[in-house]
Amino acid sequence: MFKSFFPNPKWFFGSLVIWFIINLALWYSGGSGWGTWIGFTEGYAKAELPIDVSRFWAPSFLWFYIWFFAATVLFALFWKWKSNNPWQAWSVWGSAFILFNIWFSVQVSLLINAWYNPFYDLIQKMLSNNGGDINLLYFQLMEIMWVLMIYVTTAVFNLFFVSHYVFRWRTAMNDFYTAHWEQLRHIEGASQRIQEDTMRFAKTMESLGVSLVEALMTLIAFLPVLFTLSSHVKALPIVGEIPQALVWAAISWSVLGTAILMLVGYKLPGLEFNNQKVEAAYRKELVYGEDHAERADPLSLKELFSQVRFNYFRLYFHYAYFNLVRIWYLQLDNLFGIFVLFPSIAAGAITLGLMMQIGNVFGKVRESFQYLIASWPTIIELLSIYKRLRAFESTLDQ
Repeated sequence: MFKSFFPNPKWFFGSLVIWFIINLALWYSGGSGWGTWIGFTEGYAKAELPIDVSRFWAPSFLWFYIWFFAATVLFALFWKWKSNNPWQAWSVWGSAFILFNIWFSVQVSLLINAWYNPFYDLIQKMLSNNGGDINLLYFQLMEIMWVLMIYVTTAVFNLFFVSHYVFRWRTAMNDFYTAHWEQLRHIEGASQRIQEDTMRFAKTMESLGVSLVEALMTLIAFLPVLFTLSSHVKALPIVGEIPQALVWAAISWSVLGTAILMLVGYKLPGLEFNNQKVEAAYRKELVYGEDHAERADPLSLKELFSQVRFNYFRLYFHYAYFNLVRIWYLQLDNLFGIFVLFPSIAAGAITLGLMMQIGNVFGKVRESFQYLIASWPTIIELLSIYKRLRAFESTLDQ
C-alpha cells in the first residue's frame, strides 16, 4: 500500500515528521526573521500584515515561500540519494505541493478572520449612528472578494492536482500487485482488492491525511490568536472566571466529544471489514456462476445473501446510535461558540466585530481539536479497506 509509492515508508514518514518539527522550531525560534540575510528590511517579520490580497506578497510571506522551497529541495535530494523509488517525484514533490496548498488555505482563513473585526465594527458603527458612507462597505467587500477569487482559483487547481496524485498512487499499487498476481490470484476477492480497494485506499488516505495536516496547521495558526482574544473574555457560563477561558472551553468541549464518539463507534471498523468479506464471497459465487453452470445455484446464493443481509442489519443498528450521538453533538457544537460568549455579551465587554472574530477563531480551534469527530466515519471505512489489503499482502510477506 505504501512502499509501492513512497520510498521506504517507515523511514520516510518518520523523517518527514522530524523534518517538519525541525523547520517549525527554527521558524518560531527566530527563523521567520532571517530574511534580512537576503535583503529584507529589518523588522519585516513583526510588521502588521495588510488585511487585503497584498498580504500574500508581503516580505514575511515571500520569505516563507523561499524557506518552504529550500526545505523541500533538501528533503527531496536526501531521499533521491537514499532511495530510488520510481514514483518519488509524485510522492515527495507532490506531497510537498499539497502541503503548501493546505498552508495557503489556512493563511486565507487567517486573513478572513482579521477582516471580520473592522468590517463588522463598521456595520455596528453605521447602525448606531443612523447610517454612513456606503462606499466604505463596497470597498471592504471588494478587498475580501479579491482574496476569495485567488483562494477559489488555487483550490480548484489543487483539486485537479490531487485527483492525479491519487490516481498515481493507485497506479503504483496496481503495478505492484499485478506484478505478484501469481501469488495473489487464489486469495478471496483478489480482483476486487486490486481493482477497487486500491483506489478507495489511496483516495481515503489522501483525504484523511490532508484533513489531519490542515487541522494541525489551523491549530498552529489560530491557537495564538485565540490566546490573544481570550483577554476580552474573562468568564464562561456556569464555570465563571478562569484564565484563558476560550482556550480551555475549546479544548475541553472537543476532548469530551472525541472521547464519546470513539466510545460509541469502536465496533464499526470490524463490522465494515466483515461487510466487505461477505459481499466479496457473494460476488465471487456470482462471477463463478457466469462461467460454470454448476455454481451459483439458488440455495448457495440464498445462504450467501443471508450472511450479507445479517451483517448489513447489524451495521445499520450500530450506525443508528453512533449517528444519533454524533449528530446531536455537532448540533450542540453549532450553539456552543455563541454560548461561551454570553457573559461577555451581557457585560458589554465586546463589540460586534470582536464577537464575530472571536466566534470564527474559536470555531477554527474547536474544529481542529475535533478532527477525529469529523473524520470518524471515513476512518472506519479506511480501517476496513486497510484490513482487506493487509490480509491480502500477508501472502507476499510470507
